[in-house]
Amino acid sequence: MSNIGSYEEKYKSFNWKDSEKELEYGKDGMYNIGYYCSDRICEKGFGQKIAMIWEGFTGEVKKYTYDDIRIYSNCFAKFLQDIGVNPGDRICVFMDKIPELYISFLGVLKMGGIVQPLFSAFGEEALFTRLDNAKTKAIFTTRKHLGKVRRIRKTLPEMTKIIVLDAGEKPLENDELSFDMAKMPKVDKFDIFKASPETPSVLHYTSGTTGTPKGALHVHSSIISQYITAKWVLDIRPDDIYWCTADPGWVTGTSYGIIGAWANGVTQTVLDAGFNVSHWYDFIDKYKVTVWYSAPTAIRMLMKEGDAPVKAHNLSSLRHLISVGEPLNAEAVVWSEKVFGKPFLDSYWQTETGSIMISNFPGMKVKPGSMGKAVPGITAIVVDPKTYEPITKPGLVGLVALKPGWPSMFRTYWQNKATYDGKFKNGWYICGDRSSIDAEGYFWFVGRDDDVINTAGHLVGPFEIESALLEHEAVAESAAVGKPDPINMEVVKAFIALKPGFEKSSDLEMSIMNFIRKKLSPLAMPQEIEFVASLPKTRSGKIMRRLLRAQEWGEEIGDISTLEND
Repeated sequence: MSNIGSYEEKYKSFNWKDSEKELEYGKDGMYNIGYYCSDRICEKGFGQKIAMIWEGFTGEVKKYTYDDIRIYSNCFAKFLQDIGVNPGDRICVFMDKIPELYISFLGVLKMGGIVQPLFSAFGEEALFTRLDNAKTKAIFTTRKHLGKVRRIRKTLPEMTKIIVLDAGEKPLENDELSFDMAKMPKVDKFDIFKASPETPSVLHYTSGTTGTPKGALHVHSSIISQYITAKWVLDIRPDDIYWCTADPGWVTGTSYGIIGAWANGVTQTVLDAGFNVSHWYDFIDKYKVTVWYSAPTAIRMLMKEGDAPVKAHNLSSLRHLISVGEPLNAEAVVWSEKVFGKPFLDSYWQTETGSIMISNFPGMKVKPGSMGKAVPGITAIVVDPKTYEPITKPGLVGLVALKPGWPSMFRTYWQNKATYDGKFKNGWYICGDRSSIDAEGYFWFVGRDDDVINTAGHLVGPFEIESALLEHEAVAESAAVGKPDPINMEVVKAFIALKPGFEKSSDLEMSIMNFIRKKLSPLAMPQEIEFVASLPKTRSGKIMRRLLRAQEWGEEIGDISTLEND
C-alpha cells in the first residue's frame, strides 16, 4: 500500500492544514526549515539514524547521522552569526555535491539567512550575474571554484565574506575565511532563528527569454508542500534508501534532495560523480537504493546502453522510480517497466512552484507519456493562451495554469515584481508550458510557450547566451534556440553573423563554443553553430527566434507579416 492510498479520495478530502498538522509545523512557534530537517528528527528519537551516505568520485564514502546533520548545521549557523552575517542576508552555496553543500544549506536557514544555491559548473559571468542581482553578502565555496569567485570579487562590493571549506595550509586573500566543518568545535545547541511561515528562505535562479536570470524567492512554509509531496509522490517511507540524482544548484536538488527527504527522516544517498551507466547501477546495487528520483535525460542515456548492464547488477532493491525536469517519453516508461520491473513515473513542476504540482502516483493507472494528475491541494487546469479562460474540452491544448495559494509557491522574483505580477492572469499562475488534459484528467505535455531552452532538464535562457556570444571578438549578431536531441530533449544551437574580417571555420566554431562554456556553463554551450549572413528580424529590429526554432523543429512558421524586407 502506498503512502497516499487512494488518490481520488485524497484529492477530494485533502487540506493543507492536514500536512501542517502531520509535520507539527509551528510547534512552539518554530517554522524554520532547518529545524524540521534535523532537530525535529532527533527529538523524535532518530538522532542516530543515518541521514546521508555520500560517495565521492574517488570512491571515498562518508556517513552522517541526523545528529551529525543537526550539530554540523549548527556550526555553520554559529559561524555565520559570529562573522557578522545577519538574518535576511543572501548567502550563496557554490560547490560540488560534497556533504558541506547539503549541511551548509540548513545552517544558513538556521541563522535566518536566505540561501542561494548555484550550480558549481557555472562560469564567471553566469556566477556574477546571479550574485550581483541578489547582492549576496557571503559565499561558501571550495578551492576548486575559488578562482572563479576571486576573478569577479572586485565587481561585487556587497560580498564581504568568501568562506573556503577546504583551505588547508595554502594562504587565503583578504576577506577570505577558512571553515573546515570536520575540525570546527561542535555546536550542540544553537538558538535557531525564529522565522515566520512567510520569512524568505531560498533564492533559486531560473532563466528567461529576455533580461537577466530571475531569482525565485521562496519562504519557510514551502516545507509543508515539500514534505507531503515527498511522502506521496516519491512514496518515501522510514526504512527507504533514497537517491535523488539532482544537484542542489537546481530546485529539485534542494526541494527533494534536502528538504523533502530530511523532513521525512529518510536515509538518502549522494553520488558526487559524473554520469556513468555502470557506476550508477553499481551505486544502486551497493547501497540497496529503494526510491530513485532522476531525470529523463539520464533515463534515455541508460536506455541507450541497453539491457545488458541492468542484468549485470542486482537492482531488486528498487521499489519506486520517479522522473523530473522534462517530459518523460512513453518509450522510457515502457523500457523501465521491462528492465526494472516497474515504470518510471513522471512528475511536473517548476522552480517557481517549489514542489511537485502534477504527477503520476503509486497505484495510479500509468499512461506512458502523460504527466499524470494534479497533486492533492493543487487546482490545475489548462487555459486559453489569449483569454486565459479555462479550457474544458478534453484534448484541446492550452497553457498549464495553477490556482495560487499552495505553500511552496514563490513569493516574488527578486527585485523584479513587475515580471512576477505578469505570471498571474485571470486569477491563475501561468506556468508557460502547453498541455492538454484528457477525459480522465491526465495532463499531456506539448511544449514550452516561450523560447526558453530545456536541455537535459535544465532551463537555459537564450538572452543570456546571446549576450555572451556578442562578447566574442568575431560575433556581430547572434540568436540561440533549442534544437531537438534524442538524449537531452533539446540542445543549444546558435545562429551567428560574423563581423567583417572573420571567416567561418571549424576552429572559430570551437573557439566560440569554448568561450560560452567558460563564461556561462557547459549547459549553455552551443552544440551546433550555423554561420549566417544575417538574422531574421522584425521591422523594429527584434530578432525573430521563432522562425529559427520552427526551422529546427520542422514546425509551421506562422505569421511573418512583421518580418523586415531584405
